[in-house]
Amino acid sequence: MNTIQVNILNPKADIILKDMEKQNLISIKRTSDKNLRSVLNNLRSNAKTAPSLKEITKEVELVRTKRYVIKNKKDNH
Repeated sequence: MNTIQVNILNPKADIILKDMEKQNLISIKRTSDKNLRSVLNNLRSNAKTAPSLKEITKEVELVRTKRYVIKNKKDNH
């Protein structure tokens, strides 16, 4: 059995998925943002220390800089 996450962009797709579930082709497990939030909060509470906003910003800037360098190398060749 394979598990995938599907983001429904068109309400018609929801109808199709429900029909497939009725035919026992798939099973649908609904999740909510609350579940995700609780998982994230649990992970954060188990962490020794959460990164500060300054540390997060530093890491984001580092990744952006690396991507910019790679993109420029490709564009110049």
